[in-house]
Amino acid sequence: MAIYNKKTIEDIDVDGKRVLVRVDFNVPLDENRNVTNDARIVGALPTINYLIEHKAKIILVSHLGRPKNGFEEKFSMKPAAEKLSELLKQPVIMAKDVIGDDAKAKSMALGAGEVLMLENVRFHKEEEANDPAFAKELASLAEIYVNDAFGTAHRAHASTAGVADYLPAVCGFLIQKEIEFMGNILGNPERPFVAILGGAKVSDKIKVIENLIEQCDAIIIGGGMAYTFLKAKGYKIGSSLCEDDKIELAGELIKKADARGVELLLPIGSIVAKEFKNDSESKYVPSDDMPDGWMGVDIGSLTVEQFSKVIGKAKTIVWNGPMGVFEFPNFAVGTRDIATAVAESNAISVVGGGDSAAAIEQMGFGNRITHISTGGGASLEFLEGKTLPGIAVLLEKNPRRKIIAGNWKMNKTPSETTEFIRELAGRVKDAEAEVIVAVPAICLRNAVDAAAGTNIVVAAQNVHFEEKGAFTGEISVSMLKDLGIEYVIIGHSERRQYFGETDLSVNKKIHTALDADIKPIVCVGETLQQRDEGVTHELVRLQVKIALDGVEKEQVEGIVIAYEPIWAIGTGRTATNEQANDVCAIIREVVTELYDRDVSEKIRIQYGGSVTAANSKELFDMIDIDGGLVGGASLKLDEFEMIANYTA
Repeated sequence: MAIYNKKTIEDIDVDGKRVLVRVDFNVPLDENRNVTNDARIVGALPTINYLIEHKAKIILVSHLGRPKNGFEEKFSMKPAAEKLSELLKQPVIMAKDVIGDDAKAKSMALGAGEVLMLENVRFHKEEEANDPAFAKELASLAEIYVNDAFGTAHRAHASTAGVADYLPAVCGFLIQKEIEFMGNILGNPERPFVAILGGAKVSDKIKVIENLIEQCDAIIIGGGMAYTFLKAKGYKIGSSLCEDDKIELAGELIKKADARGVELLLPIGSIVAKEFKNDSESKYVPSDDMPDGWMGVDIGSLTVEQFSKVIGKAKTIVWNGPMGVFEFPNFAVGTRDIATAVAESNAISVVGGGDSAAAIEQMGFGNRITHISTGGGASLEFLEGKTLPGIAVLLEKNPRRKIIAGNWKMNKTPSETTEFIRELAGRVKDAEAEVIVAVPAICLRNAVDAAAGTNIVVAAQNVHFEEKGAFTGEISVSMLKDLGIEYVIIGHSERRQYFGETDLSVNKKIHTALDADIKPIVCVGETLQQRDEGVTHELVRLQVKIALDGVEKEQVEGIVIAYEPIWAIGTGRTATNEQANDVCAIIREVVTELYDRDVSEKIRIQYGGSVTAANSKELFDMIDIDGGLVGGASLKLDEFEMIANYTA
């Protein structure tokens, strides 16, 4: 999945600029068209106030409801504008249209710190179609685009994604908060990591469950969807909600969780009802003894107790969906009890909108939850690992240029090297990443000659730490320097394993390379046994500390660190995106500790371990992965071309 690192309004100069802000003011109104819940408007205030304080000219755009036929008074943004004016304690100018003459005139007439509210953007059918002409017209009102509507970030509409084709685009504080909490939880959670999933249908949560099985220590399943899983286990479920076409899939998910050592918890007992209504006759039954003609409508007290024990041990919790028929007060007890358990835990907790968020608010637990997401559908798709269009289009904050290095190992002759690089050069001439080929020593001269005048950089695969001497078969830095070599791989796992290279010899080689102005690509990583023993973080931290021992702060930026899990090299297996990013984040953390945050934000960290054209983009999209050390795939022109031409 993509974990985002986007520019915010603090990263761009807004002083005196017209700023188009996509907000989510889709608020509930009463029969007199008064706002009955202003939470979404309040949520946008930090961004709007920042823009006011920094003298921006603010143009707000939102949708409200689902208008079908152009302008409809009942869907006008006017009530939201009036409520915003009340909260800001300053006038909010109301436009009569979205991209018409009134909107254009009022946006051009805005003064510093003034706020304009456009009419409902969904009065135009072109909005949801993401029509380029409409998006361009909307963008013409402003000089900068800010998306602060997480609730619509999963929609590729003109006002959420299309306008970013025409304006520099950044996020507001609301989306920044969502990215940080949701991203950190999925990218680097404190463990045990527990997911609580509810709601009616398995089909709504299939991708979420599949994604979380790869990351969680325990998954709790309640709500109507639980009965499909219970039936998959062979239990009688009476007339409970069940998706018969998903029973086989539910069984496969149970097996997959078991195979990965993930505890998947289902209700051990339910409150069942005769009819689907609040005042229906109801009783408690065990999950394996549900009578015909009765339907599950809530989890029972024993299930609450079981779930609460797991929740109480968690260090990270994500919750999406109710445990029962929450809209019926008599069957909302289980959901409220789980809300209590989450609130009373000491875990980092994120609640993903909808009924689970409503339960938290009803119980008065809002201030005891780490983060309550403002986007139901968006948070669900985030949990699925999907890319959210409204966030993907924003400018990247990461200043580091990707570096993609092919490590040929002991492959290709000098003549094959010449032919390969000449062909590759034309294919990667427009690559945004730095493209490197690390060739065998005997091929270095051919590689340098073939790469001359292209954007391909040549690297060596090894160097000795001594300048010269009786070291048969070794290569010195002066030899590499004389050839014009810019990079050298140091400490590759194969050299550690087969040639006895140690952390101390790696450190010596790094100093030798740096003294000669050759940039080291320093490899670190763990064996499968070390990962299974749970010592990956400690081992990699130690490897990085020894590698950088004695390296001056001003030299570190010239170093590239490659995390290559030894168990993934040449096996066809690869770390998950999250596993790879997790270790790369640890490496960056160590660099911060040794030097400072500024240095760690500049150093480039690669991932190496069965990188292919199929998995490279998702890996390179991760926040702390700055490219790849590519093995076998770098020997195939078509495949390496695809990898090297990575774009964010």
